[in-house]
Amino acid sequence: MEMDTLTPGKNAAFEVCEGKYWLAKDLDGNVVGRVAAIINHRYNEKISKKICRFGWLDFIDSQDVVDSLMAAVRDYASDKGMEMLEGPVGFLEFDISGILVDGFDKLPTAYGKYNFPYYEQRILQSGFSRGNDYVEYLIEVPEDLSRYSKYAELVEERYDIHEGKYRNKKEILTKYADGIFEVLNQAYSSLHGFSELSPGQCDDLKRQFFPNLMTDFFSVIVNADDEVVGFGVAMPSFSKAMQKAGGKIFPFGWFHILKALRCNDTVDALLIAIRDDYRSKGVNAMIMGKIAQGLQKNRIRYVESTRELEDNFNVQNLWGKMKHTLIKRARVYTKVI
Repeated sequence: MEMDTLTPGKNAAFEVCEGKYWLAKDLDGNVVGRVAAIINHRYNEKISKKICRFGWLDFIDSQDVVDSLMAAVRDYASDKGMEMLEGPVGFLEFDISGILVDGFDKLPTAYGKYNFPYYEQRILQSGFSRGNDYVEYLIEVPEDLSRYSKYAELVEERYDIHEGKYRNKKEILTKYADGIFEVLNQAYSSLHGFSELSPGQCDDLKRQFFPNLMTDFFSVIVNADDEVVGFGVAMPSFSKAMQKAGGKIFPFGWFHILKALRCNDTVDALLIAIRDDYRSKGVNAMIMGKIAQGLQKNRIRYVESTRELEDNFNVQNLWGKMKHTLIKRARVYTKVI
């Protein structure tokens, strides 16, 4: 999946992006670092800036290695007429962003990334400044979630909206996927780093996420015309399963992944989006009400949010009345060329 993401022809992001990759090697030929340079032309046009992103950054604890990698990115960016470097970020908002700066004692989510504490200092010493922060919360699921269901009933009656009608993942894909991505493009349009998803990029995300979708942890809200006005997606946590698998699906890694799907006390919150004209109408409560049923049914005790911008209060307000703890922080860095 990682290789497909980095390969033109296999990742529709290359419709609007271009990039180049480097490995750093020592004198014995051992790989000691890596980095990708990415230019998202659609995003640059949207904000009228000339930014070269960098991502997939990893390195041993050596300032020379970091400086060499970033010099390669800088030279590439300059040749392309860019004026600023920003990262670590990916092609899209859904690629992993940021360097972990707090929460080293916590297990990363399957959609996050771990790095050693020395990363930030090395990046700062290479001439970068701190940019946006991404945060992750651990939310304790209360025993009584009935208030969400009761409020959802009131909202449904008042605004003539309801949970979409579907029996399985296939029906979700065929009936609602296009509407889901329309809402996603609209709701995320003002977020830093986000550019509108093309039809090809939407198809890529459908292939990546829909096969693993669990209807217990999914909600799609539609209006009287069956138009999608909001949705939310969570998934059972794969963190411990991936750790036990040791990076290998075969011969026994698949067993740990399958077990995590069926027996788990934690889910990872992936996405939630609400159409602009329905934002203040309680759609979030309806989404939470539906997913709350799945949490109770599967005896889920914790929800862990994946990386979200620190100032994305629309998302954070969803669990504002639940007991929640900030457990991880990741950071993006910038540098004027």
